[in-house]
This record gives sequence, structure tokens and C-alpha cells, in this order.
Amino acid sequence: MLGQLRNLFKVQELRTRILWTFGLLLVYRLGFYVPLPGVDGKAFSAYMVEGSSAGIGELIGFLNKLAAGNVKMPVLFALGILPYISSSIIFSLLSKVLPSLEALAKEGAAGQRKINQYSRLTTVPLAFIQGLVLCKNFDQLQVNGVALIPNFGWGFILGGALAITAGTVFLMWVGEQITEYGIGNGSSLLIVTGIVSDVPTAFYRLIDPTNPQTYLTAAILAVTYFLIVIGVVYTQRGQRRIPMQSAKMVRGGRMMGGQKHYLPVKLNMPSVMPVIFASSLIMLPLTLIQTIRGQANLPEWIGSGTFVHVTLYCALIVFFSFFWTSLMFQPTEIADNLKENGAFIPGIRPGKDTASYLESVLSKVTLLGAFFLALVAIIPEVASKVMSVDYFTAGFLGGTGILIVVGVALDIVDKLNASLMQRNYEGFMGGAKKKSN
Repeated sequence: MLGQLRNLFKVQELRTRILWTFGLLLVYRLGFYVPLPGVDGKAFSAYMVEGSSAGIGELIGFLNKLAAGNVKMPVLFALGILPYISSSIIFSLLSKVLPSLEALAKEGAAGQRKINQYSRLTTVPLAFIQGLVLCKNFDQLQVNGVALIPNFGWGFILGGALAITAGTVFLMWVGEQITEYGIGNGSSLLIVTGIVSDVPTAFYRLIDPTNPQTYLTAAILAVTYFLIVIGVVYTQRGQRRIPMQSAKMVRGGRMMGGQKHYLPVKLNMPSVMPVIFASSLIMLPLTLIQTIRGQANLPEWIGSGTFVHVTLYCALIVFFSFFWTSLMFQPTEIADNLKENGAFIPGIRPGKDTASYLESVLSKVTLLGAFFLALVAIIPEVASKVMSVDYFTAGFLGGTGILIVVGVALDIVDKLNASLMQRNYEGFMGGAKKKSN
């Protein structure tokens, strides 16, 4: 492993991309120490030390992981890239529903650039609206009896919303720079950096030096996390390979075609999207009920970790797994493309029968992947109840965080492997031997 790591820095292009990536990620982290205009500096410094990690519930933790931000802090990057992620998801869905956007998506790279531009433009109003809502809720922030915002009012709300919008647009630009000049997808790396940066805080809150039992709990959580990561890796890599064969044809007196290849169907095709949709849909009503009736008046049977909550959560994940897969993988269209290109599945008639076969395989694979996603998603709630740890700490064992981190890590490893093997170096994970000159 050390040899492969050294190889990364032997190649000047890779070394430049790695340093560029780390430099931009450092700029991203520094933005969390820049307060909004109107925030008291001394109170802000004290709040960063004493109150920044207190009271992080399920909703706030979910938003922070998805946004690469900190919605509880009055800082420049409070929203992170949440508006951009929301806009990208909206246009990803619309491109499968609206004929005009669907036609753009089929134009290839040029059409995708136009859709990305629409996503960027939509990010600005989304960021401003969400910034207004966020700044409106900052009036209650205080530390040691001192308000963080002494002159709270519409002046702060409008100015803070504009500053947060500027921060979101800047992070969107940073993510694009990482994608172009660094390694991996920039937006995904920002989210992963935000998630990983909370790990020391989580263990600090878990371990109590006066209680040896907390060390055992931390060790159990670490082992559990390692086993879950292995399971997620196998699920992300798992696929059902459908054998295919090209029809033989004669061109110019030569026999062509007849090659055998495979159509891969991923076990977890929608990745983390079903968990995001299900979490959003199930937490918003609970948040509204808590806001209207108060936490003390929240019915026990619908609270986090209850049987009703877990069952509904799992059902939504399974539903959105099939929903997202049906949008992104269309058996009828694939069967028509195979028929037009002279390819077929051995033993299956081209056309309608091929589409039915693909749909049957896809349903079984998606169901298995959806069950695994549901299992990973409910682990934090189970661990929080069984091991008596707060949700902020238990949240690292499953849910959106671990799926995003593992998915991005695998993507980066694949890109590093490809770059090293192109230059006659052994793969980053030692999967290929060094080529001979």
C-alpha cells in the first residue's frame, strides 16, 4: 500500500491534482469560521467552542451531511451546497419527465452542459429563500446568556441571506474546480469532507474519561462501522451480469460480430438517493408536528426509533429504490437499442421478450438492494436505542453518511487506479501488476 501511495506523488499530474484538491478543501473548511455580518465576534468564538455541536438532532444531522454545511451555525457556508444538490436532483427527475429536457439529455455532453447550467441558475433563488428561512431562526442563538446577534432584525436576515447565497455559489464553483482540476467529483468530495470532519467530535462526545464503559462502547461502534463499510463496499460493487451476444454479419467479405459481452445491472443502482428521499419525506412532517405541538406533546408511537417510524422509513426506501431505478433504467428502451444494434440475450427473443426479461431481473436485483439500503438506514436508530448513544454519534454507522463516503471513496480509488495503470504503475489497491516496458 505504501508503494502505491508513493506512486501517486511520482506522477506530476497526479501530484498537482491531489494538492489542488486538498487546497480547495482547506478553503472550504475555513469558510465555517467566517461569521455572517452582524454576528458578535466574541460570542461567536465562545459558541464555536461550547455550543456548535450541542443539540444536533436527526434533522439537523441529516441536513449537515447532505449539504456539506452546518445549518446550526451563522456562518458563510451554513447551507453548504444543499441548494445546488436540491436543484441537481430536481433537474435529474425533470429530465426523465419533461420531453424538452429529455431531448436535451439525449444530445450528449452538449445537452448535459445546458441542464447543468439550468441547475446552477436555479441554485441562486433556492439558496436565497433557504437562507432567509435559516437566518430567521438564528434569533434564538446565544451562549452564556449573550446573544450571538445583538441587533437581530430584517437587516440581518436580508444581509445574512445574501451572504449565505454568495457562500453557496462560491462552494458550487469550488466543487466544479475540484471536478475539473482535482480528483473525483467536487460536490461529492465537499460532502464527504463535511461528514468526516465530524468524526472527532462524535468520539469526543462519546468517551467519558471517568467512565470506562464508554471506551468499550466506542470500540464496539468502531468494529460495527468497519463491518458495515465492508458490506456497503460489496453492495456498491455488486452487479448482475446479463450475458449478451452480437449477431454475426458479413461486411466486405469478412465475417464480423458474434462477440460475447455482458450487460451489468448494479445491485444498488440508485445509490443513496432512496435514503435521501425517504429521510426528507419522513422527517418534515415530524418536524412540523414538533414545531406546532412541541417535543413534549409528540405522540410516542410516531417518534424516531418506534416501530411505526422504522417500518414507514423502510417502506419509503424500498418504494423510492424502485421509483428511481424505473426512471434511470428503462428495459423497453434498452431492448429496442439492443435490437437496432443487432445484439441479443441468448435464449431470449429480441424486442418485447427481452424487455420483459430485463424488467424481471431488474425487479429482483432492485428488491435485494433496497432491503440492504433499508437495513443500513435504520442502523443509527437501532444503535441509538440499544447502546444508549446520541443520534449524532450513532449516525456515522449508517444512513446517508456512510453510503456517500464509501461511494465517493470507491470512485476516487477507481480514478487513481486508471491514472496509475495508464502510466505503467501498479494499481492503487494492488489489483494489477506493473506492466513491462
